[in-house]
Amino acid sequence: MSISWFITTLLLLHSCTPGVGMDHGIVGGKEYIPHSRPYMVYIRDKQTHKACGGFLIREDFVLTAAHCKRDHLMVYLGVNDTNHLPEGIKVDAIPHPKFDSKKMNDDIMLLKLKKPGTLNKTVNIIALPKNKISSNCMVMGWGLQEYNGKFPSRVLKEVNLTLLRSKYCAIRHNLCTQDEVGPALGDSGGPLICGNVPQGIVSYYIMNEFTNYLTMYANISYYLPWIHKIMNPTL
Repeated sequence: MSISWFITTLLLLHSCTPGVGMDHGIVGGKEYIPHSRPYMVYIRDKQTHKACGGFLIREDFVLTAAHCKRDHLMVYLGVNDTNHLPEGIKVDAIPHPKFDSKKMNDDIMLLKLKKPGTLNKTVNIIALPKNKISSNCMVMGWGLQEYNGKFPSRVLKEVNLTLLRSKYCAIRHNLCTQDEVGPALGDSGGPLICGNVPQGIVSYYIMNEFTNYLTMYANISYYLPWIHKIMNPTL
């Protein structure tokens, strides 16, 4: 990474109670058609109310970031507005065994739902990647409306981003984007969708002196063997 990158690495996990404020949502993002991303999952610790995003990859499994692990996680399916949450589902958290919270390596986690979700118009799965990654991507979440702001969005927002070449990503097995817009605190664990396929998981960002943000995502394709092993242990 260039020496121009500096200041700090910020985990994208937000400590505010959801349901406050509503402007741009994910930084620079806009609200799309409500429930048009039925695979999106709202994740929250029922005691601290710390929140993350995630996405449903099977009726009983959600994919998210390992640094989102908390003691009392609940997942909420079919959410658009966090002021109107359905009944939460308890989960068993399975972070990647090599996750390093200091270096932020292997920041990926599966959540096993104790009660499988019911698939319908507002709740559905998204298939794991198989093909070459498109550079035209988008990211979505319920996180902060400004990088240094105070309030998360109560409705799901999304923004388009362009994937950078891998040489610009400082940590192994990561994808990255760079812009003045993108995921912020509270958007951790959400998907980076490229060509309608989830290719990355929001992990963290680094800010430089030009106030651009290099955002890192766990590269899902690299972790497919681990994902399939956890989801299908008898195979």
